[in-house]
Amino acid sequence: MNDSTAPGGAHHSPAGSNLQAAEGLQAAEGGGSAGTLTRDGVSIAWHHTPAAPGQRGPGVMFLGGFMSDMTGTKAVALERWAAGRGIACTRFDYRGHGQSGGLFEEGTIGAWADDAVAVLDAVTTGPQILVGSSMGGWMMLLAVLRRPRRVAGLVGIASAPDFTEDLIWNGIGAEIRAVLQRDGRWNRPSAYFDEPKPITLALVEEGRKHLLLRGPVAFEGPVRLLHGQEDHDVPWETSLRLSAALTSRDVRLTLVKDGDHRLSRDQDIALMCRTVAEVHAALTP
Repeated sequence: MNDSTAPGGAHHSPAGSNLQAAEGLQAAEGGGSAGTLTRDGVSIAWHHTPAAPGQRGPGVMFLGGFMSDMTGTKAVALERWAAGRGIACTRFDYRGHGQSGGLFEEGTIGAWADDAVAVLDAVTTGPQILVGSSMGGWMMLLAVLRRPRRVAGLVGIASAPDFTEDLIWNGIGAEIRAVLQRDGRWNRPSAYFDEPKPITLALVEEGRKHLLLRGPVAFEGPVRLLHGQEDHDVPWETSLRLSAALTSRDVRLTLVKDGDHRLSRDQDIALMCRTVAEVHAALTP
């Protein structure tokens, strides 16, 4: 699955966080600023391009996928699109990913969601449209449940909520389950990397605390979901389940018949940008 200041001005920090948004702050190549914040002793890297003076409407925040990072095609393309229209854009790396500290195999769904909320709290201002890719589609939902006043709209790309249970645990046989339970980890072959990547028992077990598709997902703003029907990592039916679970009445699902999991072709990027533009226009007075 690869590829915050509240309106009233008060900071809401995840438990155990030590947010230092200006730590390592520097001008970033291509404009904007880059820096790190520290959460539980781990540095979380971020990149932010501010809104143009007088720009109205929400900012945009990109949440990447499992084993992905903020230099990926969709994250950079979204930032380029937003900057060209004067819209604030933020992207970041979860712990154990990209430029952030920590070990990937020590990450959990809860820890990565806390990283996302920490960046939302410390780097962005005002309402945001969260754009979540693959696992990022799960992260955006967890973020909106924790910060409902900060999130104005959602765009999911091959969203993968509950993947640790539905796609990993329920998708492996008894033999691999036994390896996970015995060793605490399993090196899973990946189509995206030369070497297998570790899946830990802790990832699966902790993920059960955050499962969402077993009941309603409370959010009333506009939601747009994009999913390729040639996605061999996350079935497109997952987005149908998510559409049904969301309480918002303004939910639309676009299926890309020949689209794969990444949805990173030029036409897919154009679709993503058009979709974000639609949501942004709907939320801009």
